[in-house]
Amino acid sequence: MYGVFMECLVALKQFFGVYGDPAGDFKAYLYMTLFFAGVIYIIIRERDIARKLVFGIMPMVVILGFLFPMTRRIYVYRIDPPSGVTYYRILWMIPIYTVMGYAACLIISRIKRDRVKMAVMIAMVIAVALTGKFVYSNAYMKKAENIYHIPQNVIDICDVIAPKDGEPRVRAAFPSELCYFVRQYDTDIMMPFGRQYVEGQWNYSHPVYDAMEKPEVIDAQALLKATREDPDHSCRYIILKESRKIDKDLTTLGLKLVDTVDGYNIYEDLEVK
Repeated sequence: MYGVFMECLVALKQFFGVYGDPAGDFKAYLYMTLFFAGVIYIIIRERDIARKLVFGIMPMVVILGFLFPMTRRIYVYRIDPPSGVTYYRILWMIPIYTVMGYAACLIISRIKRDRVKMAVMIAMVIAVALTGKFVYSNAYMKKAENIYHIPQNVIDICDVIAPKDGEPRVRAAFPSELCYFVRQYDTDIMMPFGRQYVEGQWNYSHPVYDAMEKPEVIDAQALLKATREDPDHSCRYIILKESRKIDKDLTTLGLKLVDTVDGYNIYEDLEVK
């Protein structure tokens, strides 16, 4: 039970951004401190029962339930067997910034002097800002190209491989720089790996990702073995950047080059349906 509890505790810390980087962890712990301070303040000072329940008691119940080992065991066995990798999503039920904002408003509303109110508000804004990072520094932040606010080449590729009405969903292996956006556009296109495998802090491993992204030169045979290994989750399509180095042309191994879109080759594995 203790081991399960520690796994839950690590997942909770990671949810708040604690990944072992000193600079990032300082911000994450400050973020956690502000949140829990806000929850405790609401539970103690809020007089309205409904607000106390929603903004104070409910978040604490969710967190305590999340840390309780039996909750994780039930989730793994009944909801997401066998690994329960999506267990952290329980924490999505917590309205974190709503709680922090409401607690801040509750504190400010109890201050009588305007100058003190202003000083406290500025201090709170600075404290919250210190827990985050400049959004435009993100490598995937760019000027919108369409109404979907995702790269146009992702849309164009998805339009080529998307199943028609009434057809079953398809699975496609996308390069890591595109996999963030595919499911935002078309949920009928599944992928063998997503952002949790691309971003290193989770230390996840997937055979398709390992074969497709890690080597400087892709081993074509190893890639096909990975994409075909699980009959129920095999990839019908493989998308590779034209400039990506690979030891053999995939068309010589039975795949069909369907199209080339914005510098990306779209291959169809005719053995996968």
